[in-house]
Amino acid sequence: MLKNRFLADKRKITKAAIYAFLLIILLLLPKLGISIYYVHILIGVFLYIIMTSSLRLINLSGQVSLGHAGLMCVGAYTSAIISKNLDWTPWLTIPIGALVTFIIAFLVAIPFSRLRGLYFTMVSLFFGMAVLAINEVFEKITGGQSGMVGIQRLFGVSKIPYYYFCLALMIVCLFIMHRLEFSRIGLTWKAVAQSHSVASSTGINEARQRIICFAIGGFFAGLVGAVYAHYYVVLSVTTFGFFTSIYIFIYMMVGGINSFYGPIIGTTVLLLIQPLFHNVIREKYIPFIFAGVLLIVLYLLPKGLFGLPEQLRLWTRKLRREEKTALQEEVIHRAPRN
Repeated sequence: MLKNRFLADKRKITKAAIYAFLLIILLLLPKLGISIYYVHILIGVFLYIIMTSSLRLINLSGQVSLGHAGLMCVGAYTSAIISKNLDWTPWLTIPIGALVTFIIAFLVAIPFSRLRGLYFTMVSLFFGMAVLAINEVFEKITGGQSGMVGIQRLFGVSKIPYYYFCLALMIVCLFIMHRLEFSRIGLTWKAVAQSHSVASSTGINEARQRIICFAIGGFFAGLVGAVYAHYYVVLSVTTFGFFTSIYIFIYMMVGGINSFYGPIIGTTVLLLIQPLFHNVIREKYIPFIFAGVLLIVLYLLPKGLFGLPEQLRLWTRKLRREEKTALQEEVIHRAPRN
């Protein structure tokens, strides 16, 4: 028993040390002289880590959404429109954008709370398309296909304050989502995902839990959208199109859908691939490259990139067993026969 407690404490200390090391590196990166271009890329990584993690949060209740970019769009345009037309500070409009997205996600989830599997996925896809269509209908306010410009900045022109703000926002959001997942409500969502009939038989209102889960995931998506609007200060409907939702889904699957850290790893790896190879990879080929990476990971790494160390250990053990078996067969084959 003491040995198990010692091992558990050792794991906690090791995990805390890794977190502290990564945090120190991220805090020091702008001071180490990295270019403004990579600071900009990392800001995008921080924001999309929140997006991908919030999509996985929705998935905890067994729902696969392909309209997540639509929720991001709601938060972005809500905050931008209020800030631009009423001249309110972004510090006030950003939480308003997140709250409005939460309410809309809640209301949208109510009529479709009984849908599961492919049916819910298709409805979520239609929701994302409907948001873009509504955007074009009210083009006098949103700018339609031409986009929306003249949005207030959260800070000045310098990207460094945005870097630290988005880093802090990512840490806070991940902490909240981690606590949610491993709390009682998170366990309830997982029970609903495992078997809605069994969950209902134990007294869980599984429809209500799906609605709450989708609304909370929408809150984080709307929050990211609002921050996105006041960082880029230009909005276009193409930013929140179908491919954006697909990319977020791919980030989650490549990183590992069964692990809290999967979306973090998947988003970081796939988003950093683009600037590192921007001279080699053309933008039009990115969807095909991401699709290829997804297929390879699904085939070779069932648990995603997060499960790579475990998978390497399994492959190593298998290889050693095969080598041992081959050696034994060779010894038996060479043994003298009477």
